[in-house]
Amino acid sequence: MEITQNQLEAHNDKASKAHQQSFNFIAATQQRVEEVISKLISFQVAIPSWALGTGGTRFGRFSGGGEPRSLEEKLADIGLLHRLNQSSGAASLHIPWDVPQDYAAIRQQAQHYNLRFDAMNSNTFQDQPDQAHSYKFGSLHHADPAVRRQAVEHNIEVIRQGVELGSDTLSIWLADGSCFPGQLNFRKAFQRTLESLQEIYAALPEHWKVFVEYKAFEPNFYSTTIGDWGQSLLFANKLGPKAFTLVDLGHHLPNANIEQIVSLLLMEKKLGGFHFNDSKYGDDDLTAGSIKPYQLFLIFNELVEGLDARGLDHATGLGWMIDASHNVKDPLEDLLQSVDAIMLAYAQALLVDREALTAAQDNNDVALCQEILQEAFRTDLRPVVREARLRAGGAANPVGLYRELQVRQQLISERGLKTVATGL
Repeated sequence: MEITQNQLEAHNDKASKAHQQSFNFIAATQQRVEEVISKLISFQVAIPSWALGTGGTRFGRFSGGGEPRSLEEKLADIGLLHRLNQSSGAASLHIPWDVPQDYAAIRQQAQHYNLRFDAMNSNTFQDQPDQAHSYKFGSLHHADPAVRRQAVEHNIEVIRQGVELGSDTLSIWLADGSCFPGQLNFRKAFQRTLESLQEIYAALPEHWKVFVEYKAFEPNFYSTTIGDWGQSLLFANKLGPKAFTLVDLGHHLPNANIEQIVSLLLMEKKLGGFHFNDSKYGDDDLTAGSIKPYQLFLIFNELVEGLDARGLDHATGLGWMIDASHNVKDPLEDLLQSVDAIMLAYAQALLVDREALTAAQDNNDVALCQEILQEAFRTDLRPVVREARLRAGGAANPVGLYRELQVRQQLISERGLKTVATGL
């Protein structure tokens, strides 16, 4: 289904009076509102193709019905999201879950929804029915060169598919690691991974980038071959100027200072992008901002400061993408909530008085530093985010309009109740 302009306008008209009152109050008290709105309109968050269906547990899946059965239907769902919020203008595909059958037709469909293709994601953490060798004991770090060759060739094939779609980034996450002491030679595993990554890096087109993701644990619980940002940075530095670290917010041990990590990676010109989600215990893949909204704000505070220090455009200087997947929500509502939380945290970070914060830091005025940050965080900028969305052509309340139009029920009627999307 597609949301019509009349449906959008009718929804926005009903919300207009209340919104205008709340926005006028903020605009009268904050001098930089127009600057913030302009940056919000430009800022786009890519939607992962695997998050459009139910997932997120190793024990079972409980489909809500109407899940996309093909890449074409996944793009249609992302088009719905972008129509509602005007901030989801990119799709990130996972291969082999989403192999296009007709590249020209897929590009044309994406253009219809005003979407571009973000990073292409390879998969060497699952065995596919037609592959010759198993990844049970790893892929790029595997002791068997035949397994490594298979994994390298898969990544190169993903690059080829990305070229066909107009992407310019390969994202690599490896499940490679060990579950028991003595199972793996750490040094040899690192060296084999580096050699494999070097082959993939050599296959990158001139204007492409490769993002090296890291994860502290899971599915291996004793060691992960790319287990933290330091190991990812080692690989990125050894590979060359087209290699960067990818930060997934859930891929850290509890209480890790993620904002410090992203600040230093950005300073070293090795921060490639983000997978946004939230977590309580580990890699929970929960809705962005649902558990630790202040941490999300603090991360964006460092991002805004670091991007400005390097003179980078906020919208294009890094790769921005969601990576969340679980069982208990309508996945489209979840994605709308995540994008909204990301935009709100970004807006709050834009509001921080940088000059005053720098002066307080230089004077070691610890209490004032806290006051400045929390003043921005506690300011209700939802009307500003809403105004940016309205000016861009989106809905005043994306989740509200989604429910008002009974989108999930419409998708069930079109696709069926028992559909299951490809992916986890």
